[in-house]
Amino acid sequence: MPKQWAPCQPLIHRAKPIEMSRFEFLLSLRAIVGDANVLTEGDLSGYELDWRKRERGKALAVVRPSSTAQVAEVVKTCAQAGVSIVPQGGNTGMVVGSTPDASGTQIVLSLTRMNAIRTLDAANLTITVEAGCVLQTLQEACDKAGFLFPLSLASEGSCTIGGNLGTNAGGTQVVRFGNTRELCLGLEVVTAQGEVWSGLTGLRKDNTGYDLRHLFIGSEGTLGVITAATMKLYPAPKSQLTALAAVPSLDAAVALLGLAHQHLGAGLTGFEVMGQFALSLVTKHFPQQRVPFYETTPYCVVLENSDSESDEHARGQFERLLEDALAQGCVSDAVVAESMAQARALWHIRESIPLAQAQEGLNIKHDISIAVSRIPEFVRLADAALEAQFPGVRLVNYGHLGDGNLHYNVQAPAGADAEVFLRDQEGPINAVVYALVDEFNGSISAEHGIGSLKREKLEKHKSPVALGLMRSIKAALDPHNMFNPGRMLAASGVAPE
Repeated sequence: MPKQWAPCQPLIHRAKPIEMSRFEFLLSLRAIVGDANVLTEGDLSGYELDWRKRERGKALAVVRPSSTAQVAEVVKTCAQAGVSIVPQGGNTGMVVGSTPDASGTQIVLSLTRMNAIRTLDAANLTITVEAGCVLQTLQEACDKAGFLFPLSLASEGSCTIGGNLGTNAGGTQVVRFGNTRELCLGLEVVTAQGEVWSGLTGLRKDNTGYDLRHLFIGSEGTLGVITAATMKLYPAPKSQLTALAAVPSLDAAVALLGLAHQHLGAGLTGFEVMGQFALSLVTKHFPQQRVPFYETTPYCVVLENSDSESDEHARGQFERLLEDALAQGCVSDAVVAESMAQARALWHIRESIPLAQAQEGLNIKHDISIAVSRIPEFVRLADAALEAQFPGVRLVNYGHLGDGNLHYNVQAPAGADAEVFLRDQEGPINAVVYALVDEFNGSISAEHGIGSLKREKLEKHKSPVALGLMRSIKAALDPHNMFNPGRMLAASGVAPE
């Protein structure tokens, strides 16, 4: 093996990879996917730079297969040469988990050419798609056929279903439909040996051993390459209504959530909370948007009611809910969208918060989950601790209150150098927030995953028993540490070459 190459580190002892020059290796890849689909020159920033622009790696090559068979051959070739693989979808992740490291020895395996919708089974309420299918494309295809695919994210115009599965993405409708894991009935996966596991059965019941799909969902490309998936569909609702409510506190927001469950039942498909400062950033950076109520209330909530009967029924439910909430004092004002355009405008406010925060400058992100009932107490304690230890910090608090997931982010004090603030204070601020998360038996990563950004933090906040089991699974399925090395799990216990 030429010295300038750094082959993937094994988790167990193995034979040396075969001797192969860089030229021979790239020639082998080009023979599989075609010359035009092995990229080594030009602007590769779309593959090498993470979405938040925090880190840029260097790929040996970007390889773009068009079929599962090609993926399998690429994996076999990389295994023979001892070259590690970074699977990549839309590269919209938040934790630096889908870009190469800086060594120039890894390939990026881009699945974006594998974007076909293979089958839609109306009677079985399933759709089978390839991993590179963009989420919005999938949503639109289902809508055209009269069905709902409920996964909805701010990045849905560019993220892919393979990436959604690899990170077990959440989004705005988890309160009703669950994370991506709950929407998946089967997978097609290329293993570390270059074999293809075809589990695209679409079965809702299958008690024939371990449920392998759950190992690969949320594994962030560290166990295998997801190439296709069979996903659940739902009947399209007859009506979808959106409301924006002003609430006097997070306690009131939790009370409103309870009332929404009582009045709407399964019709409650969205419940998002937004803090006043988060909304102020939207009006500052996107002044064309009208944001009701935010100047006179500490929090606003977006609610969505998806009804299987009619607009009249849905509106009646909403009106009774809001009347009850106003009477109980957990809502101070509210507006119900009168059209789809108004509903989109209300949702656009929520979706614009991360973009507005990025416009404001570099920031420290926390994607945490806490039991819904304890979120108000957590925020009170965290706010007080941060304001006492880091005077002037600005707290951008918003997220999926319906399922207990907050994006509890920290912006530098006004006028401060955001880059210096991030460099000097990210560690201490994370320590404060994550210590409180532990006290509340929460999670330091609700929906964004671990990647490399939170890898060391996982070691501190996950139990040793859980970490040991995770390493055992990694060693069993990817014994040579070929898939996305250095992501999710730290290298402790890795044997030398």
